[in-house]
Amino acid sequence: MPKAPLIRTLVLLGALPALAACGAVSALSSATTALDVLDLQPPADLPVVQRRPLARDIIIEEPTTGGALATDRIMIRPSPLQAEYLAGVRWSADAPIMLQTMMLRSLDTTQAFQYVGRRPLGPGGDFAIVTELVDFHAEIAPDGDSARVVVRMISRIVREQGLAIVATRTFAATSPAASLDDADIAAAFDAATGRVMSEFTGWTLASLGAT
Repeated sequence: MPKAPLIRTLVLLGALPALAACGAVSALSSATTALDVLDLQPPADLPVVQRRPLARDIIIEEPTTGGALATDRIMIRPSPLQAEYLAGVRWSADAPIMLQTMMLRSLDTTQAFQYVGRRPLGPGGDFAIVTELVDFHAEIAPDGDSARVVVRMISRIVREQGLAIVATRTFAATSPAASLDDADIAAAFDAATGRVMSEFTGWTLASLGAT
C-alpha cells in the first residue's frame, strides 16, 4: 500500500489564527479523493477460557464520543487546541464503531460467554457494556518530527435487570510513532489500542466472574 503524506502542509499551521478552546477540525483532503483504508484488529494473545461458556448474554453498546471522533478520519493534534485529520488515509469504519467491533471480537475470542453481540438475541441481554471514547488521536511532538498516539475510554458494565452498574473503569494507553509516516502512525494506534483491548477484556472477565 503506498504511503500517503501525513498532512498536506504542516508549515501552513504557523499562519493559522489562534483557536478557541474547542479547537478547529479540518478535513485536509478533497471529498473526491480516494483514501487508503486502515483497520485495527484485536490483540492476538487474548486468553481463551478453558471451560463451558457462562450462560450470559453480553451486549456491547456503540461507544459515545465527541463529534470530532465520530468519523472514519484519523485525528491528529498539532497542538492541544487543534484537531486535524490525516490527508490520505481513513479507518475502515467510524472510530466508535471500529472500537465496538474490537471490543466485541476481543470478548468473543475468550469464549467466556454464551453470546456477545451488538444487540440482544431476545427482549434484552444480561449485561450491557457502555463506553465513552475520550481520546483516539495522534499528538505531534513540539519538534514536528515525531508523534505519540493516545487512546482512552471509560467503560461501565450495566446489569440490564434493574439497570445497576456492576463495574466502571478507565482504560488508557499511549504509544510512540517511529515517524510521521502514515504507516508508523497506524502502527502506534495498533499498539495503544491493543493494550487497551487486552486490559478491557481481562477486566470484563474478572468483573463478570469468568476467570
